Amino acid sequence: MPFDVLLSEQAERDIEDIYRYIAAQDGASRADRILNALEEACRGLSNLPERGNVPKEMYPLGIEEFREVHYKPYRVIYRIIGQTVVIYCVVDGRRDMQSLLQRRLVR
Repeated sequence: MPFDVLLSEQAERDIEDIYRYIAAQDGASRADRILNALEEACRGLSNLPERGNVPKEMYPLGIEEFREVHYKPYRVIYRIIGQTVVIYCVVDGRRDMQSLLQRRLVR
C-alpha cells in the first residue's frame, strides 16, 4: 500500500526558493527541469520510503527518525509517521547542514 506524501510549509517554501534561484541564474527551462526532478523524488517516497538513509549530521545528536533522499546537490529530509511521509525540508546539500538541520528539525 502506498504511503501518503505531505510537504510541510517550509519544504514548499524551500522548493519555491530553489526554483526562483535557478530561474534567475540559469533560466526558467532549467528551473522547470530541477523542479520536476525534485517533485519526482518527493513523489517517489510513496513507494519504499525506508530506502532513504539517516542524515549523517543527525547521528551525533542521537536522532535517527529522519531520513533523506538525494537529487544532487539537493537533499530531501523527511520522516515516516505511520503510513505518511512528511517532508520537512528540501535543501542544497552544499550548505552547512549541521546547523541547518539543528535549527529546522530539533526544537
